[in-house]
Formats: sequence, C-alpha cells, structure tokens
Amino acid sequence: MSMVRVYGHPFAAFYWKALIALYERDVPFAFLMVDAEHPENVEAVRRLAPTGQFPVLVDGDRTVIESAAIIEYLDLHHGEAPPMVPADPRAAIEARQMDGVFDDYVSAPLSRMVLNALREEDKRDPYVGAEAKATLDKSYAWLNRWMEGRTWAANDAFGLADCAAAPALFYAHWGYPIPASHTALRDYRARLLARPSVARVVDEAKPWRENFPLKGHTPD
Repeated sequence: MSMVRVYGHPFAAFYWKALIALYERDVPFAFLMVDAEHPENVEAVRRLAPTGQFPVLVDGDRTVIESAAIIEYLDLHHGEAPPMVPADPRAAIEARQMDGVFDDYVSAPLSRMVLNALREEDKRDPYVGAEAKATLDKSYAWLNRWMEGRTWAANDAFGLADCAAAPALFYAHWGYPIPASHTALRDYRARLLARPSVARVVDEAKPWRENFPLKGHTPD
C-alpha cells in the first residue's frame, strides 16, 4: 500500500489546516513542497486542483482537494484517532458551520490584506485594509461571544473547526491583533497554540516567517 502524498507549503494557512489533522490522526505521509524550487510539484498541483491551490492529497488513485474535504477523507480512511467531524450528522453541522466561519470570516479577510500587501505599491487597493479590518472586527466580536464557556470551537471536542481556527487566528492576530477585551477568543487562541499538533505546525513554519508581509506585530 503506497503512502499518502500531500502537496503544500509549511507557511500556508490552508496547508496547516490539513496538516494539523494529519498530526492529530498520526497519519504517515510524504510531503511534497510547492514552491519555485520544486517546479514539478507546482505543475502537479496546477493539474490536480482548479486554480493550482493546495493542499492536495493523493492516496493511490484518489485525489482530494480542499482542506476540509481532506480532513473528512482522513477521518474515513486513515488513522485511529476520533473523527475530526462527528459521525452524528446533527453534531457534524456545528463542526462544518464553525469551519466555514473561520475560513470565510477570519482567513479570507486576512488573505485579502496579505495579497494586497504583496502587490506593487502603486497597484494596491486602498480600500482593502479598512474593509478587511471591519470584517475582522465583526468576526472577532462574534467569535468572542461564541467561545465564552467553550474549550473548543464545536461539539466540546477538538476537531475540524479547530483545525481551521488555528491558522486563521494565528495569522489574523499577527496581521490585525485580537482586542485585549476579547478574552474568551484570545484564551482560545492560546489553547490552540498549546496543542501539540498545532505547536508542531507553527514551529515547522518558523523558517518562512520573514515572508509574512504584514509587519509590525509579534506572532505570539
């Protein structure tokens, strides 16, 4: 039986999301770096994914794209850990809901800020920063209320939503800090960073930290 192969980059948020699940489930895999020094992997991802995005998981003849789908695939086929998405479809709704919240309302606005900062200065959209920060302000406030009295983001167990939350909150707080008044959300972020799987992912990404274009904050 061939080993699972995963295409990605150690500094990429959505690769982190899948990688956390791989570590949580203790799944052996072959990592394939997607960068300019590995053009064969860049070309493979362009062929396998609609816009050349990663992560991409290849398991024998099966290719799975999109981080949430990869996590659900791992639940079904690899590792002995409890599932990242609950088997009970009623509980699974909350897991998928919160996965979407972190992807769409934390990662997405932060990504807009990052991509805008990477443009040549005369081509930057002057509205992106304010728009993205306004979205994050709303998201932070909502998530702070949601996390009051909770340890993990969904169903009282570490799972899919937390795999999404870890990179989302790590990078968002670095680029646009979570207000000190949002203690429930900041405490949740700290719990995520203390989780061994998340700490490992963060540590492995340290060599690329200088690539983060939103300077001025310490990624604590």
